[in-house]
Amino acid sequence: MNNADLIVATLRANGITRGFGIPSGNVLPLMEAMRKGEVEFVLTAHEGSAGFAADVTGRMTGAPGLCIATLGPGATNLATGIGSAYLDRSPMIAITCNLNTDQLGRRIQMWIDHHALFKPITKATLPLKRGCIVETLTQAIRIALSEPQGPVHLDLSEDVALAPTNEQVAAPAQPATLASAPDAAIARAAEMIAAAKRPIAVIGSSAMRLADPQLLRKLVERHGLPFATTTMAKGMIDEDHPLSLGCIERACRQVQRKLLRSADLIVGLGYDTIEVEYEAWIDDRPLLQIDIEPVDVAPTVKLVHQVTGDLASSLARLLAQPEATNVWDNEKLAEHRRRFQATLRPADKSVPAQSFTAHAAIDAVRRALPREGLLSFDVGAHTHQIASQWSAHGPKTFHITNGWSSMGFGLPGAIAAKLARPDLPVVCVLGDGCFQMTCGEVATAKRLGITLPVVVLDDRWLALIKVKQIRRQFPLYGTELQAEDYRAPPAHYFGVPAVAANSADALEHAVMAALTAKGPTVIEAVVDSDHYVDTVYD
Repeated sequence: MNNADLIVATLRANGITRGFGIPSGNVLPLMEAMRKGEVEFVLTAHEGSAGFAADVTGRMTGAPGLCIATLGPGATNLATGIGSAYLDRSPMIAITCNLNTDQLGRRIQMWIDHHALFKPITKATLPLKRGCIVETLTQAIRIALSEPQGPVHLDLSEDVALAPTNEQVAAPAQPATLASAPDAAIARAAEMIAAAKRPIAVIGSSAMRLADPQLLRKLVERHGLPFATTTMAKGMIDEDHPLSLGCIERACRQVQRKLLRSADLIVGLGYDTIEVEYEAWIDDRPLLQIDIEPVDVAPTVKLVHQVTGDLASSLARLLAQPEATNVWDNEKLAEHRRRFQATLRPADKSVPAQSFTAHAAIDAVRRALPREGLLSFDVGAHTHQIASQWSAHGPKTFHITNGWSSMGFGLPGAIAAKLARPDLPVVCVLGDGCFQMTCGEVATAKRLGITLPVVVLDDRWLALIKVKQIRRQFPLYGTELQAEDYRAPPAHYFGVPAVAANSADALEHAVMAALTAKGPTVIEAVVDSDHYVDTVYD
């Protein structure tokens, strides 16, 4: 057995069964070990996509996602996906395969200091050395899985990978445990919730990693807490729940801000400010923060108390407190939800027969995807619209990057979600700009033989930046993706069939048909996104 074999055996012992990447000669020893050791290597079209796919794999499986690249440009391409895992708190092992040890640091083709590159966007960056492979890899997995979770980079020289070893595979890595919050902190939080007349809970992305998401539902039900969510936390409680208020700080955010500012206590449940800082929306409302880390707030935020420690423990102990009551009325909450959703769908200002709005397209995809289905989508104006408009019904069904917020996430994220849960339907929604960035990944989906509708919302613009230009009274410049008239999509992209769907009914039917296909399908929906000016950054 050589060190590459040992690495693969250790990864597999820790629940890692798949890795994403692009090979080079330096990567081949590790790839061969993956083939023999039955850890699947998934060839992507770009290393950044490999990182995004590993990010979503970590979210879905609980084991670190794995991505692999060569030195130099492979490493720099991979960095975008690694940064996603770092700010979105996803467990990841990122391996760069490097030159032989005696060449490191020399002025040699493609060499750069990988540790310097990855230090700012990883929890740790470590070299894999002869004689301590298992120790280093086990340490890396432990760090990646310890809260707040994130990526660890490992650098593997080719001569180290090929060197024989007598090391033995160790027991699976165990993440560090968080201490429970003090009893006094829990008691004080319970008192504040009980004393509040109009409390609102806001669930954030730390809550995504709860082993038992039902703790959230039980807590809000016991204490009658209306709850909103950040973008990434959607679905942690079914959004059809009568206490649900929807997503904050996306489309039509002023509607949500008005209600939030009518509260007399904001209760942050696993609220990680990496998604959106409190001062953006909380105004002068008092804040009770319950999370795994001390909250990061501006001096303007009225932080009245925080409970810091293991989140599951904190929620369970608050659940055991005497039931609280407040003055919220479920019918008024329902009316708020109806008003919020109506505002997200403004009346079409153009001739109806000539217009297919982006919000109508999103509704059509939601109708086509079964309740238990998974959505992966990309970054742009449509992100704001989807986050506010889409109803999510379960944990780990709604995938987006909001801490890192990089274009290019949606398609590799959807591929990873489908590989992790082949039993569930998955849909990808992305804008035309994002599709231009990552369209090569449809070939990845085809090679894997996965059923995946890829819905491209085609509106000719980088729509989010266009909206910002309009809002700031700048001329439209540098944001138009296509000036010529639309034509029908080509018959295929890289052998993946492409179809047009230019009405809500046509799109709904196209997605439903694509969900029964034997491979991926690209669905081009030519949409009018003018309403983004009214709904995005209102």
